[in-house]
Amino acid sequence: MKVTDFASKGDRLCISIISYMESLGHPFKNKEEEIIVKNLCDTCEIFNLTKQITDKTIEIRKQFKIKLPDAIIAASALVNKAVLVTANVKDFKMIDEISIINPVID
Repeated sequence: MKVTDFASKGDRLCISIISYMESLGHPFKNKEEEIIVKNLCDTCEIFNLTKQITDKTIEIRKQFKIKLPDAIIAASALVNKAVLVTANVKDFKMIDEISIINPVID
């Protein structure tokens, strides 16, 4: 699956700081794979933790049984009115207000 399969030219590509750290902290098979992921991440705007994202994260954690990193990712998408692209839909499906694209299925 390529980014162009779910994003159009001119779309704003963003990544949560948590997803950025998770993606680049992954043990890669080889240097080439790491470079591909790094290049993709570097084309994205990073959603850093802000007071608004922090407050939304707390709200999500109070409402749902969800891991802190996933709550931050969800809050980042919601606060920035972004579509969450993830193959890990099960961890976010209880949050009705979030728009999700599963790049593996969709």
